[in-house]
Amino acid sequence: MLKAYACIWSNKSAAEMVKFYKSVFKGTKVGKFSYWGENPRGIKEGSVLTAHITILGQKLMLLNGYVEMPFNESISFIVPCKTQREIDNYWKKLTAGGGKPVECGWLIDKFGVRWQITPADFDKWNTSKNKAKKEAVMSEMWKMQKLDIKKLKAAFDNA
Repeated sequence: MLKAYACIWSNKSAAEMVKFYKSVFKGTKVGKFSYWGENPRGIKEGSVLTAHITILGQKLMLLNGYVEMPFNESISFIVPCKTQREIDNYWKKLTAGGGKPVECGWLIDKFGVRWQITPADFDKWNTSKNKAKKEAVMSEMWKMQKLDIKKLKAAFDNA
């Protein structure tokens, strides 16, 4: 049993988010939905309240709260990628339909959710005890929006 999992608050896009994330992440599992009953807010009875999905092994609950709660930069989902092709694929799909790149491997999808699409080795590079190697990777990363594994690895290896 999971000890904790994230809830993503949506105004009314939970069902659309399920379809979108299922198209982006292979193997996404769609779980149970719950629906609004009678309520004092005037939300149509039978409308989607929650949808549970599992993306890359991480369970999430998508909630239709019918109140605008904007996302911000303080929370993001990290997707470690083994290949540049993986980075390119996620980047293209998550920025489609109104998403936008930010910097340093960050992007915002069309729902406003923040993602970090990173090389799988980034944590190793970023936590290296070799200060010169770590700083070389970080310096290279600051030049990028979508991360380039070869350039980051070269910065680490050649420092």
